[in-house]
Amino acid sequence: MTPAERAAPLDLRSGEMVEVRSAHEILATLDERGALDALPFMPEMLRFCGRRFQVQQRADKTCDTITMSGGRRMHGTVHLADLRCDGRAHGGCQAGCLLFWKEAWLKRVTEQGDGVEGRSLEQAERERLDRAARSTDAEGERFTCQATELLRASTPLPWWDARQYLRDVLTGNVPARSLLRGAAYAVLDNLRRGRAWLVERVLAMGGRVRRRLGLPRVFRGGPTAPATPAEPLDLRPGEMVRVRPREEILATLDRNSRNRGLYYDIEMCRFSGGTYRVLRQVEQIVDEKTGRMMRLRGGCVVLEGVVCSGERSFKRRFCPRAIFPYWRQIWLRRVT
Repeated sequence: MTPAERAAPLDLRSGEMVEVRSAHEILATLDERGALDALPFMPEMLRFCGRRFQVQQRADKTCDTITMSGGRRMHGTVHLADLRCDGRAHGGCQAGCLLFWKEAWLKRVTEQGDGVEGRSLEQAERERLDRAARSTDAEGERFTCQATELLRASTPLPWWDARQYLRDVLTGNVPARSLLRGAAYAVLDNLRRGRAWLVERVLAMGGRVRRRLGLPRVFRGGPTAPATPAEPLDLRPGEMVRVRPREEILATLDRNSRNRGLYYDIEMCRFSGGTYRVLRQVEQIVDEKTGRMMRLRGGCVVLEGVVCSGERSFKRRFCPRAIFPYWRQIWLRRVT
């Protein structure tokens, strides 16, 4: 691939057909860390080289799951046909992240293209990608993937930057109806946050008055947080489950919206009452902050087709990353 081809943006839209370039063409775009614009090309992506897929969505933005700062801006990147990482080169990570594809790694489908991968990679080339994906230090094994490098591959994107929502509609990422629904959630969310801010200000003012008058502090509370319940169902892939009503799920959470450390996100609310198929159990994932393998205890599962849409999420509205939420089994009911 020539430098001109690498630099030329494709400006792909949702629904377009593309062909993944050959592994040798893609390797020519990578730096010594196996990345382009700080975004790694991972060994799990090699099996898609030379094949054709539909553009699922543009990845002009994504969400920060490392420092939770909100949205992040990306350039020249797309998601393809629900292509996800299987974790083979990353210690068997079961997160199933949606893969990011730089446009330089793709080409539009033409009648001249044959969609067939070229010669196989040499062993040294494969080892180069493997070394970039995993290393060992004094603390043990450390993994590098697109999720761990996402902050380096993107820039901050303020939630109030209206241009991102215009791009969402113009590129076909978000239907206009969904955008209006998300705007309604944003208004309600900001009203709720404004009310919470007012309550905090009143309480703070009351605290200053109490201290000025020398009044004793009123102690409220008891135990810090009760132990959250568990209900193992021993769910297996392929089983059908129904998500419990939101009120029943909230009753299993502590004051931080967690059940035994697992967070119940606002994006999960819309699935209550729905029936879904268990995709797999999740026992280990790569910690995006440290790159270390993290064990998940307590019976987490992911469900087929149940992903975050970003429609209700403050600061990361309409993120196309389609992350699988993790479900405690107590939040589900087996369908017989």
